[in-house]
Amino acid sequence: MRALALKLREEGGPAAVAELCFPLIDRAGPVVLVEGIRSMDEVEAFRARYGRAVVLAIHSSPKTRFERLRARGRSDDPGSWEEFCERDRVELSMGIGAAIALADHMIVNEGEVEELREEAKRLLEELLRASPLHQAPAGER
Repeated sequence: MRALALKLREEGGPAAVAELCFPLIDRAGPVVLVEGIRSMDEVEAFRARYGRAVVLAIHSSPKTRFERLRARGRSDDPGSWEEFCERDRVELSMGIGAAIALADHMIVNEGEVEELREEAKRLLEELLRASPLHQAPAGER
């Protein structure tokens, strides 16, 4: 997937992956969750098209991410610490560091998956309550 994303960006510019999402988002409805942002170029593409995009960074330490990837056991997961570090370097070169640093919200994910789910659900509910869609009368949503 990373190789494909890099190729798409090479051919279509730094926001190419985000732009490919537009037709799906346009059909989806007023609230859409997009997972996998890799750069501020993508964030800015969503904001330019839709006006509002809230960025949530979910952060885990390198050690935790490495252990989780190894436990996951997919064929494209890093087999060594060195491969993991190279994977991170590629992600950072794509701009993910800036997207994390400039995120509107951050959840630290060092615990169990259920803790992450609960924190993400709490934040999503909070964001939806604060949303203009939530404030509008039912007939205007």
